[in-house]
Amino acid sequence: MDFCCDSNRVGIMKGIQVFRPRLLIGLMAVMALIAGACGSDTVTETVTVTSIVEVEVPGETVTETVTVTSIVTEIVPGETIKFWSTETQPERLEITKGIIDRFTAASGISVDLTAADENNLPELMITNAASGTLPDVVFHPLDFTVLWADQGLLDQAAAAAVIDSLGRDTFAAGSIDLATYEGQPTAVPSDGWGQLLVYRKDLFDAAGLAAPDSFANIKAAAEALHDPANDMFGITAATKAGEVFTQQTFEQFALANGCNLFEGSDLGIGSEKCAEAVDFYVDLMRNYSPGGGQDVVTTRATYFAGQAAMIVWSPFILDEMAGLRDSAFPACDECAADPAFLASNSGIVTAFSGPSGAPAQYGQTSYMGIGTGANVPAAQAFIEFWLSEGYLDWLSTSPEGKFPMRRGNAANPTEYVDGWQTLETGVDRKAALSEFYPQATIDAIAAGADNAARWPIGVEQGILYTELQFPALIADLVASGGAAADKLADLVKDVMASIELATG
Repeated sequence: MDFCCDSNRVGIMKGIQVFRPRLLIGLMAVMALIAGACGSDTVTETVTVTSIVEVEVPGETVTETVTVTSIVTEIVPGETIKFWSTETQPERLEITKGIIDRFTAASGISVDLTAADENNLPELMITNAASGTLPDVVFHPLDFTVLWADQGLLDQAAAAAVIDSLGRDTFAAGSIDLATYEGQPTAVPSDGWGQLLVYRKDLFDAAGLAAPDSFANIKAAAEALHDPANDMFGITAATKAGEVFTQQTFEQFALANGCNLFEGSDLGIGSEKCAEAVDFYVDLMRNYSPGGGQDVVTTRATYFAGQAAMIVWSPFILDEMAGLRDSAFPACDECAADPAFLASNSGIVTAFSGPSGAPAQYGQTSYMGIGTGANVPAAQAFIEFWLSEGYLDWLSTSPEGKFPMRRGNAANPTEYVDGWQTLETGVDRKAALSEFYPQATIDAIAAGADNAARWPIGVEQGILYTELQFPALIADLVASGGAAADKLADLVKDVMASIELATG
């Protein structure tokens, strides 16, 4: 039987763990690799289990016996684990390598670091599961974690043990709850941020415009300040297909209008609230923003050139607006004399509302997951080091966008939050955020990371995220126009088909 193509579940009858059949071969391969890679000093245990495969032929059950080598049961100096991270910027990689070096010096365990683009991560995980080469530890966003757990790509029990070891009460409760699947955490929370709508406060004040904290105020400002003949657009935001950034940006508008993926047991994305949110977003992007597919780089470049009145971005933009990073340096006319001009003349809105919803702010949380078949003790030791001895170093890579999901420890419950507030931001130049932004902005960053909303992340939502279906919808509508309701009806069908295919 071709397990990779069969849509039925496979039960491994020892501990009654259930895995997706397309991953069974990969799981066996992982176990075999562990047996060969651990070395002669590693303590291992070999057990024989029986796997029962349920096939679609009525009355027929195929039973086969396989031998599986268990995961290592102790940490052995000299081992090497694989760590994947979505942080690909050179300066963040340097800090990551520094944390790894300290961990290796303390534990004797080496870490192979791979930087993987966030947009490619789901496909890479599936591919490596099939070949038995999943990472021991993977740094990833909330968008993927529950679906990966459902697919058998993550070791939930190993992650839960880390949380318990560090102290469950030392983490923000919401960060654990968001990534819980079938009653158990899927991965260990690391850090998070809340999305911002940044606007040119000087232009708003001069035009007598209210802060863009509602669909009505956003639209009024976009109309009043849009002047493409003079290189000024009302707003710039993500529209490119195949980009997680487009999903993140649109989701805030959906949340703000009360648009949810599910309404009870029914898909909610076909609702009037969702159609209203899509129509509003597409109208902004078609009529008041630069043309073409917009992404992380182009939206920031437009705002930094002084050519947009508003931008939707993560708080990672704040240090760059202050002129602290040469590779993303403000280029507006006023910025030549004052590199921090945009920081001084921009306001931020954390939550805004649509006509059918309440104020909402999108947020993102990142996690450290342990891959199925990992060297569990070594992976756990690395994550515990990451979230203790290495934690403030990690947060320092970009503190404006990395609020600690682990608040402190048993000795000092607020150690990491307190330490976060002292960190300097920037790349080529370092400075405290308080040198450029009022305390209210800094407080808003912390509050956003703590309280920001998301569509509930279940298996179905995970499918939508990994397939990036909403970014494709947004890109199509921005390019071609049309009514959102018609397109959403097609999207509902596609999502239902994907769910049926994935869950069997």
